Amino acid sequence: QLSRSPLSNTQTPKTKKSRISCKEKTSAEDGVVENDSVFVQLIKTAGITLNAGERQNDIAVDQAIFQKKLCQILRKHPFYPHVVQEFVSGLETHIKDRDQFRNCLLPCAPVQGEGTRSEKMHFFLPAPRSYVGTFGTNFPRLIVNQFKWLDKILDSKELVMKLMQMVSVSPAPIQHDIITSLPEILEDSQQSEVAREVSQLLKRDTRLTVPILDALSSLDLDAGLLAEVRQSAMIIVPAVKLEDLPVVIKFILHNVKAVDAVEVISALRKSLDLSSCILPLQILSSQRKLKSQPQTSSSTSEVSSSQNCVKLLFDVIKLAVRFQKGISEAWIKAIENTISVSDHKVLDLIVLLLIHTTNTKSRKQIERVLRNKIPLGCLPEQLLQSAFQNHSLVIKDFFPSILSLAQTFLHSADPCVVSFGSCMYKQAFAAFDSYCRQEVVSALVTHVCGGNDVEVDISLDVLTDLVTLCTSSLIRYATFVKNVLDYTEKLNPQQIRKLFYILGELAFSQRQEDCYIQDDMHMVIRKWLSSTVPKYKQMGIIGAITVAGCMAAKSKEDGCSLERTQQSEEHCRQLSILLDLVSYCCEQSPEALALYYDELANLIEKQKGNLDSQILVFEFANMMLTTTDNWFLCSVHLFPVKSLYNLDEDESQGTIVINLLPLLSQNSLTISSFSRIVSPECLSPSFRLLRLYTTEQHNGSMEEIDALLGCPLYLTDLEIERKLDSLAKQEREFLCSLLFHALNWFREVVNAFCQQQDLEMKGKVLTRLQNITELQNMLGKCLAASPGYVPPPAIFDCEALEAAPPVNAVGLVKKKKTGRENYPKILMQTICGQGFSRIAYDFKYLGSQQGKACRNIGFSHLCQRSSQEVAQCAVELLKPLCNHMENMHNYFQALITENQGVVDGPRVNIQEHQLMSSCYQQLLQAFRLLFAWSGFSQRENSDLLRSALKVLADKLKPGETEFLLLEDLISESFHYLLNFQHSVPNFQCALTLTQLLIVIAEKPMASWKKDKIASLAKQFLCQSWMQPSGMREKGSQFSNALHTLLCVYMEHTDNILKAVEDISSVGVPELINSANDGYSSTYPTLTRFLLPMTQGSFSLQEDVQSLLKTLQLSTRQLHHMCGHSKIHQDLGLTNHVPLLKKSLEQFVYRVKAMLAFNHCQEAFWVGTLKNRDLQGNYTYIPSLWSSMGTHSQASSSPAITSLG
Repeated sequence: QLSRSPLSNTQTPKTKKSRISCKEKTSAEDGVVENDSVFVQLIKTAGITLNAGERQNDIAVDQAIFQKKLCQILRKHPFYPHVVQEFVSGLETHIKDRDQFRNCLLPCAPVQGEGTRSEKMHFFLPAPRSYVGTFGTNFPRLIVNQFKWLDKILDSKELVMKLMQMVSVSPAPIQHDIITSLPEILEDSQQSEVAREVSQLLKRDTRLTVPILDALSSLDLDAGLLAEVRQSAMIIVPAVKLEDLPVVIKFILHNVKAVDAVEVISALRKSLDLSSCILPLQILSSQRKLKSQPQTSSSTSEVSSSQNCVKLLFDVIKLAVRFQKGISEAWIKAIENTISVSDHKVLDLIVLLLIHTTNTKSRKQIERVLRNKIPLGCLPEQLLQSAFQNHSLVIKDFFPSILSLAQTFLHSADPCVVSFGSCMYKQAFAAFDSYCRQEVVSALVTHVCGGNDVEVDISLDVLTDLVTLCTSSLIRYATFVKNVLDYTEKLNPQQIRKLFYILGELAFSQRQEDCYIQDDMHMVIRKWLSSTVPKYKQMGIIGAITVAGCMAAKSKEDGCSLERTQQSEEHCRQLSILLDLVSYCCEQSPEALALYYDELANLIEKQKGNLDSQILVFEFANMMLTTTDNWFLCSVHLFPVKSLYNLDEDESQGTIVINLLPLLSQNSLTISSFSRIVSPECLSPSFRLLRLYTTEQHNGSMEEIDALLGCPLYLTDLEIERKLDSLAKQEREFLCSLLFHALNWFREVVNAFCQQQDLEMKGKVLTRLQNITELQNMLGKCLAASPGYVPPPAIFDCEALEAAPPVNAVGLVKKKKTGRENYPKILMQTICGQGFSRIAYDFKYLGSQQGKACRNIGFSHLCQRSSQEVAQCAVELLKPLCNHMENMHNYFQALITENQGVVDGPRVNIQEHQLMSSCYQQLLQAFRLLFAWSGFSQRENSDLLRSALKVLADKLKPGETEFLLLEDLISESFHYLLNFQHSVPNFQCALTLTQLLIVIAEKPMASWKKDKIASLAKQFLCQSWMQPSGMREKGSQFSNALHTLLCVYMEHTDNILKAVEDISSVGVPELINSANDGYSSTYPTLTRFLLPMTQGSFSLQEDVQSLLKTLQLSTRQLHHMCGHSKIHQDLGLTNHVPLLKKSLEQFVYRVKAMLAFNHCQEAFWVGTLKNRDLQGNYTYIPSLWSSMGTHSQASSSPAITSLG
């Protein structure tokens, strides 16, 4: 029948009508579509079975075989080509059913039971239900997806045009599907045009960012279009969704070339801000955590999703760094080129860590960048904390680099870098898992055991912070920390304190203590206490008291449970045993006993308000009262004594006397059955313990022991100091020791009562300060008459404590405290309530934190405080210190006015002038050390810096500084300090004032401040500095200060060459032509200068030429001076000739080398200078060896310098 029907045009409508009306029959059992249509039959014959419902169509052969068979069937059909139209009509009829249409769009399912090939197809293709679950009923996506697999397209241009039209009118999901399919649909010739059209969508709709960039990354773009698209992508970076950000960054980095890498990445790091990646939900999550509120599963999921997106972002960067040449160098360069502190981001730090981990060749460069950025405040510790707290999932992958960098930074000489390294340790321990924490603790313990003082201190400080903030976490690694006990040989006393505090906190801070740590500590302490070596006994005392403080600390847990009570009782029992042991081991050693008292006093002062009085304070009281009775009793006198310095008019209080001279004159004193050495060395430590205990018990009041402020001392008649020459050596040294102990007693009394508000006490404190000044003068005379005298010890935790024999009448013991302090420090104590020398030492200690740890004897109490605590105390003292400095200023201004500007006038008291000058110097130095503290660059200390600057600014604008900006506060402070320039009494004070102004101006340095400093430095260089005696200042100290100030002038002047030329053309000729005193009238302080600065500035040809011509005259004159010394046979001058000639030769050859380096060597030649006298006349000196000199040669080149 088909053969008789030729399917002519007249039959087409009828045939078409029969096809439309034809009904397909579906098997109810298997859902197979069965009918007699050409479409169904030919498809079935080719190998595909059409299914109805939700079942996908089945394919029995390979897809390529199916296509080949179908084409062959159609071509061999008797009604070809008309059968093709009938086949298409059958397809249209078949897909009118929605389920059948979906099945045709879905991949076919391979038929089971077809052997190995069918099984393999089933393995690679999902089950039928999974397709439906994946695609669902999203017909647009299914339809667009079919365009990817078309073998032949009749009119691809028309197809693309229709697709782009659909993009402009379709919903976002359909736009997404169309755009992502374009690379598979487009022909090569269409890619550029379509890419440009698609790129415009980036600017209109950021929702399409991911599909557009995904599509463009697969297209071949020309350089111009690529740059344009990259710029468009760069613009939308700040606004793109977090989950889309990795795709955007991948596109930007994937297509960047090495030539454009720095520019592209610089723009990218400016646009990319990780703070936007911290979702508000994360902040809410942290708040809920603080409030102990449970987080919902949805919030946890969103936070996790956010962190995963950030991790994907850095994975993209990591791949670019690893596989794209020039990306890592470009990142590093972009960060290096960032100047402003505020422009640095968390991104910079994480990327540097990423590069350090990924690219081993760049590690040294990364370390250099970090070392340069950290001191400038570009990478503050707050930024490091933000990186660890908000992006720990990312940073954890870089843990090896973090550990390596932290270890390296702890070796640095810069305290900012060291602090940054310690912060890396702390943040890594807090943010990472148990393995990383173990590695951190191991690294810190290695530092402690390494022996380097700075590393030991920093590592112990880190462990102290960890044991305070993360006690429960650190306990798991207590065994590692305990191993440090085997390496205590090289630890100093302060480090021993830190170590035992850490171990004590680990052992006693938890309910279930780590008994093995307690046992090990007690064993080591007993071993040290029982040792006869003073160093080990000292370590045992320090360790025992530190552990006692941990045992006596108030519990962090509230409540009075039975378990807590039992624990307290056990601690009390252990504490009593420990203190009894320490007390027993210290009885026969005054130094050990004094150290014991000092350590107890330090513990009360440090743990103020945090000690359990039922456990510890009463133990202190019982021990202290048993001991101190010996100090304040009258006793049998072995030598004539005299009661001096009594401030109490009431004679009834005369029974309280400091029994100083009798105790000093005997080796020991036995009272009842209590056998203990009573030495004057223990007097001050025991009183300090008494007064700290009293203030702890009475809320700072000293009324309970106020009688000690005015009570007399048993001394001798001090008129004897006028007869020192008639005394024996032993008697003079005994008198020195007596005055030494009396001074220390009064100082301790002043420190104790200086903060009391009672007017009577304040008056007595001032009187005691006068007593200190008087005794200091006496001690100075006695020391001058007692060469070789060594004062008794007053600091008992020195690192090299020698064996301590019983104190004899002379009191000869190894160490000294401050027995030979100079007079200015005593005057400082007189003018300041708490003792000005202590303030100066505090500032000195604060300054010492800039570099290596200070180990000067006398800083033991101060070393137990952090730099922040010292700075806080120093800032609180700024106001009275400003008053003192203004008084100094007024004093010298009045002195200058009184003597009509003459420093060495007849009315000048030389000794007083020297005293006040030293005080002025100490004040300026204290200010400089405070404001030079590197901690002010850290953000957490910004408020402290403002407080310090406000004190200075208030002097010029009282009451107007509360709301001033930091820059305004710096300017006002600078102007305030600049006012002191007219009163500085000597060159050293002038230099210190200049350095102080530099420190203030560097926060930051403005151009007008730089000009002011240069002008001030020149003013000081042009000033004639005379001593009150009429002599000019000179000596090595003056020379060093002169060199420093000259360098300051050169660094801050606008034109270095002009400044050097001015000095060489004005100052040097004046010096040469001066009289025997040998100084320039314009630059009285200068006699020489350096050449090397000209070499770096040779590009300024005219200036250098003029300068060298001026120097040429100086070399001739110096050569003539050598001849002059030979003619007159002046041995004093002749001795300097060889060194001068050597310097001249070095100068000549340096000039020659500089000219050669700048390609001007033809302008230089060497000749022999004729011998002349100082007037320039020729002279003949047969014995004078020939001299090398330089002569000029004419040249037309303006760059040539003539020398002669």
